[in-house]
Amino acid sequence: MLQKLRDKTTGWIATLILGLLIIPFAFVGVNEYMTGGNADEVATIKAPPSWWKSAPAWWPVSLAWQHEEVTIDEFRTRLEQVRQQQRQAQGDDFDVRAFESKENKLAILQQLIDQKVLALVATQEGVVVGDAAVRDSIASVPAFQVDGKFNNERYQMLLASQVPAIQPLAFQEQERERLKISTIPEGIASSDFVTQGEMDRLLKLMLQTRDVTLAVLPPATAADAPVSDKDITAWYESHASEYVRPETVQLEYLDINTGAGAGQAVVADEATLRKRYETEKARFASPEQRVVSHILIAAPADADAATLKKAEDKARSLADQARQSGADFAALAKANSEDPGSKDNGGELPPFAKDGSMVKPFEDAAFAMQNVGDISGPVKSDFGYHVLKLDAIHASAGKSFEEVRDELAREQAEADAEHAHNDLAGRVVNEVLKNPTSLASAAKATGLQVQRTEPFSRNAPSGIAATPAVLRAAFSDALVQDGTVSDPIEISPNHSVVIRVVKHTPEQALPLAQVRDAVSAAVRADRQDKAAEKAADALMARVQKGESLKTLAEAQQLQLSEMPTVQRGMPMPTAEANAAIFAVQRPAEGKVSTGKIKLGPATYAVFAVNKVSDGDLAQFPEAQRQGMQQQLAQLKGNTATQAFVDSTRKQYKVTVMEDRL
Repeated sequence: MLQKLRDKTTGWIATLILGLLIIPFAFVGVNEYMTGGNADEVATIKAPPSWWKSAPAWWPVSLAWQHEEVTIDEFRTRLEQVRQQQRQAQGDDFDVRAFESKENKLAILQQLIDQKVLALVATQEGVVVGDAAVRDSIASVPAFQVDGKFNNERYQMLLASQVPAIQPLAFQEQERERLKISTIPEGIASSDFVTQGEMDRLLKLMLQTRDVTLAVLPPATAADAPVSDKDITAWYESHASEYVRPETVQLEYLDINTGAGAGQAVVADEATLRKRYETEKARFASPEQRVVSHILIAAPADADAATLKKAEDKARSLADQARQSGADFAALAKANSEDPGSKDNGGELPPFAKDGSMVKPFEDAAFAMQNVGDISGPVKSDFGYHVLKLDAIHASAGKSFEEVRDELAREQAEADAEHAHNDLAGRVVNEVLKNPTSLASAAKATGLQVQRTEPFSRNAPSGIAATPAVLRAAFSDALVQDGTVSDPIEISPNHSVVIRVVKHTPEQALPLAQVRDAVSAAVRADRQDKAAEKAADALMARVQKGESLKTLAEAQQLQLSEMPTVQRGMPMPTAEANAAIFAVQRPAEGKVSTGKIKLGPATYAVFAVNKVSDGDLAQFPEAQRQGMQQQLAQLKGNTATQAFVDSTRKQYKVTVMEDRL
């Protein structure tokens, strides 16, 4: 038997079959073996080698292709970043359901793919970012600066405060990669421009006006022809989406409300308020302030030693003169100070506290003086050398308990309400966790009453459902499908609800028998609308053949309007009408351009553009023109950059694993 099996598996036929089986393994199996069959990516981007742009993608040539991956972790991180950005920007209008849609996730993934494409382009083009460029870029970040200068302590602190913390070397490499990726697109974007001729043409169009004659036709009369069953059925079937009963839900909920209007607020006792006052007394006190006059002898911080010595000697001489009995400091300041802001005022400065509002050496010297009339200096700062005179001391002052009692009582009431709300909400959540599909136990444990809404749709919410966050939760898949209780949803400060869907009715098509009258009315309205449009077309055709719209309108007793110098973008007579008027071509010499506008049900207007006047460029401010020109150049640059990315992607092999999103 074994010998027969051996005979059957040898020979040229068996060899051919074995060869055919090897081919797919060579192209697929070997590659999977070499790459390990990684399932951690949601997209792969492969680019042909720079030395063979037209290299085929089949094995073994594909081994020379360069590649990038968008990992699941990268995608999830970006998804969460965008989620937080949109949640912060949209507030209560943020729609979780729409954000989690497949279309939105794919859009975010496409942005990541574009970044990977640019990374491959930068690598292939040999883009290298030096240490100096990375240093300069980090130093230019406003968040890392203090008083307009890079501050290493702030830099280290902000990196450490990230979750998770970022090491400086890791951040530098991230910045290096960002600069590398952005080099080519920024170069493309910044190279675009808008010519003066382009701006002239654009402005002439923007400022263009048109002289228009407009005739409004009366509403078409209703057709007398009966609506047949065939007509009704055809309309119903072609407009099925208009005849549906919307999706509805009915909720039960617990109202957790300790905010304003929820009941009689508990008034804090005197002892509690006095204790709060003693604890927070510092915030009711104004800090000590000082009034100082000064003389500035200016000297740049980076001046040479001789310049600094000369300024210091002059300041010391002035300080000695100011200390002499009877010396007029104001006169010395007017004659010698190089501070233009205070010189004419005898050097006097507005009162200031020791809070960093003045440069530190100056502030320290001002608050080191003990008595009014004291002279200090020379004091060196980045501006030069100062001579200071203490003019007045405004002692710190605090408000008494009686003065702030009402404020303390209001704050204590708010704190008590917040504490009560958090405590009550916490108890509700604890009970819900024990039984996530019922509110009864939570209501019994907290003394709250289970309430119910009437069934409502997305477009007609009422009561608590009118709150956007409640409405979104009410129609969310989790609550509709699972019947579980929601987390507390905020209605207003110290007022929240927990909800549960007790009844869900999906969207349903309304049977024809139920909407027959409405369908019949729609068919009649459509006929009437088409008749009105036909009348407008007939009038427009006569104008196009050379007849005067004004003459025709007067003969037919139509409502006629002459509208000279209609401006682009004006809602005249409506925004849609304005767009239609400026959409028709410029009329030829001695002729008019015509069009029609729908103004309402079965109501149309016909217009004739008699004259077109281009905008006067001289009336457009030059500064505004330059600003617009820069914006247009930036817009064109961004468009060119995206076109570059799109064309590059066509040369690459991009694979998206949608099932992993």
